[in-house]
Amino acid sequence: MKKYLFTSLAAISLVSIVGCNTGFEQDVADMQSTSGEADFSTYVAIGNSLTSGFRDNALYLDGQKESYPSIIATQMKRAGGGDFEQPLMPNNDGGFSNLPGFPGKLELKLVNGSLSPIPKSAGSELKHTPAGKLYNNVGVPAAKSYHLLVEGYGNPANLPSKKANPYFVRFASSPNTSIIKDVIAKKPSFFSLWIGNNDVLLYATSGGVGKDQKGNTNAQTYDMYDISDPSVVAGSIDRVLASLKAEGITKGVIANIPDIGSIPFFTTVPYNPLSPANPSFGPMIPKLNENFSALNKAFTALGVPERSISFSNTKASEIIIKDRDIKDIGPLLSFALTPFVGAQKAKLLGSLYGQARPATASDFVLLTASSQIGKVNTEAYKNFKKLGLSDDEAGQLAINGVTFPMEDQYILTPNEQKLIQNAVTAYNTAISALAKKYGIGLVDAYAKMKELNTLSGIQYNGVKYTNTFVTGGAFSLDGIHLTGRGYAAIANEFIKTINAQYKSTLPQVNPNDYSGIKFP
Repeated sequence: MKKYLFTSLAAISLVSIVGCNTGFEQDVADMQSTSGEADFSTYVAIGNSLTSGFRDNALYLDGQKESYPSIIATQMKRAGGGDFEQPLMPNNDGGFSNLPGFPGKLELKLVNGSLSPIPKSAGSELKHTPAGKLYNNVGVPAAKSYHLLVEGYGNPANLPSKKANPYFVRFASSPNTSIIKDVIAKKPSFFSLWIGNNDVLLYATSGGVGKDQKGNTNAQTYDMYDISDPSVVAGSIDRVLASLKAEGITKGVIANIPDIGSIPFFTTVPYNPLSPANPSFGPMIPKLNENFSALNKAFTALGVPERSISFSNTKASEIIIKDRDIKDIGPLLSFALTPFVGAQKAKLLGSLYGQARPATASDFVLLTASSQIGKVNTEAYKNFKKLGLSDDEAGQLAINGVTFPMEDQYILTPNEQKLIQNAVTAYNTAISALAKKYGIGLVDAYAKMKELNTLSGIQYNGVKYTNTFVTGGAFSLDGIHLTGRGYAAIANEFIKTINAQYKSTLPQVNPNDYSGIKFP
């Protein structure tokens, strides 16, 4: 079986040092910190993985210590803030060794001459804290908006049915409590809330394999990869804020949801990574084009020439993807190809390419695809062998993105992106309205992430930060969550909003003082 090899990461360089501008709007050297109209004595942060300090695809000790709430709490101490306790992991590996699907954190390793993110083994088993313990950081990775209200979400007995979250199981005060109940029991004098990301992000990171549940307000029927109905998100956040208000907890801030186009998980892998200069791919181009000639004639005859597959000898070519949003012409392809390749092979080709097309610049190729493009799809290979193909034939038809269309889990098509954009817009409209309704500050995380996505990025004391994967400095190795420096930049956005809303004078931090990606 011939394998086409493509490097998963471009050459890696250190974060560039440019200019001497600062990203600060204030001189923090000798600034006096005051609380203004707020009381920072008991600060509680509510949210999901971004709140917990999750990074490099895991929750681990050093990442938690640089969570944005922890950074904010340190600044609050200068204005009367109290201790800030987090449910710290026991090590710097992360993951749960007694639960499948929870590996340790990603680390950069040299693999076949290229630096690539490789997961470590999980560092320890999932364990539960003593009953009744309450924390200031109530960030629960993978939590959606409505999960904040679910009783038993931290009950270990509910793990087999997936009605519990292992990250909340770690520190829930009791088996049948909810996240919001634990928050209220802590009696915060000030809170931050950043939730709703996962209501759309899990759909996006799965390549859109879930459903858009707009119009369905019964969250109990949702799959984890579905897009939540906007009224469910708005209603859940409203109930959280109303519950806090009912207990006299009225001072806080809320953040909105970033655009996925600002996140390197969706923007790093090009739609056209197949280079003729690659020695494992370039020499095969003439034979590949010859093999696709009959299929391309059928595409043209059926009125869809844009689906034709060919590879260039002079420039990088597009990968081939499966697009479930376009018409399946498999049976028609099979009929058209039968006179040329025989009925059995025509049926196979019709099934394989009925919804296939070359990727375009409008598609998002997910970061997870980088390790799969050009490799033999072992499952497809086995299936082709069962159909009677030889080793060579099965291998040649099973090359991801070259002869075997990249599957839906690795691609976000324009239609899928539109569903995501619509949801994010609706969520952010609701979050803005709720901030006004409850008189709390609104942190514009959407705008800050957009700023990272520009060529100029964000600068702090001469260091430039962008959303470029690995070298941009802001995002960790999973391409979704932030580095310590990225979390520090977000902490500054919270601090600016807190100061503006409550007339406090909390100083911002220097993101350069926090950790970035570690190189081997």
